Amino acid sequence: MKENDYFRNQVVIKYRLYASLYFCCAIEDQDNELLTLEVVHRYVELLDRYFGNVCELDIIFNFEKAYFILDEFIIGGEVQDTSKRSLCLSFFLQTVEEYMNKPAF
Repeated sequence: MKENDYFRNQVVIKYRLYASLYFCCAIEDQDNELLTLEVVHRYVELLDRYFGNVCELDIIFNFEKAYFILDEFIIGGEVQDTSKRSLCLSFFLQTVEEYMNKPAF
């Protein structure tokens, strides 16, 4: 058995295209593919709400914000909160706190 054959039967790559952005997930073959695509869709909705119409440059120049949003939404590979309102409140409060703690000189 080759090393590549071991992973070939256990991992599925799911992706979805939004505007010009590809979002990819590697999931186990017994995981729910539709749920994975729904999680990707919710993540894109959260990015859209934070950045406006999210584009590649938003993610490139603000990758720490994109990761923060993902970390608030998914922890340890599991969805923690599905409410857009509470998630948006969380990362907007983080943005305000970050702004208030920035040195003013």
